Amino acid sequence: INGWEFALLVLLAFLILGKQMPDYAAKLARLVYRAREMAEGARGQLREQIGPEFDEIDWAAYDPRQYDPRRIVKEALAAPLPGAQDAEPFVDEPWEGFPSAERDPSRPTPFDVDAT
Repeated sequence: INGWEFALLVLLAFLILGKQMPDYAAKLARLVYRAREMAEGARGQLREQIGPEFDEIDWAAYDPRQYDPRRIVKEALAAPLPGAQDAEPFVDEPWEGFPSAERDPSRPTPFDVDAT
């Protein structure tokens, strides 16, 4: 939403809600106040349960705004795979008793009655 769209939405809210707008604003303020009280209560309860280690917690490390999915994927793709230098190349060989991956076009396609 850009600035003009937001202004239009506010104007429409004033026109539609009219005299009820102050009541709704007061209800919103009470809701925000109660939510803040609940958050402070939860913080106090955590402090009580965790003890002195609560003050040592690095809360910035748990901030979800720091996680940018594009950056995480870019770093994961750029990082070398562990042990990739020592790994042998993968060769796809047919298993013993398993039909070869090459198919003879003159023969019909294999069909498994139990699988269907």
